[in-house]
Amino acid sequence: MAQKAEDDDKVRLDKWLWAARFYKTRALAKAAIESGKVHCRGERCKPGKEPRVGDEFVLRTGFDERTVVVKALSVVRRGAPEAQTLYEETEDSMRRREQAAEMRKAGAMGVTTDGRPNKKQRRQIHQLHGSFE
Repeated sequence: MAQKAEDDDKVRLDKWLWAARFYKTRALAKAAIESGKVHCRGERCKPGKEPRVGDEFVLRTGFDERTVVVKALSVVRRGAPEAQTLYEETEDSMRRREQAAEMRKAGAMGVTTDGRPNKKQRRQIHQLHGSFE
């Protein structure tokens, strides 16, 4: 069954996110929307929301948060180059994602250690906590 051209302006948000290749399946897109990882104008969305050209969405996936503006609507999932024509990421969003990636690479997001403490370091830890007498 072919999708009519005039029905392209009536597309569900979960279907558009799937067609734009933000999520691998519609079920994952729907779950992300319901768990509050997709916002439009600062508010949570519903999977049945109909995105319009020019709408701005904030999507959180893993460590990344991206802000995209809808450029075109589609209900058909195609190749990645064609899917990238459906949206445009804002400059500020790209810059923030690059900075976050650099910080993660540098190890600033977590504590790095040299491994387990040796016997002397364990004694010092126990003395510090007062449990070793």
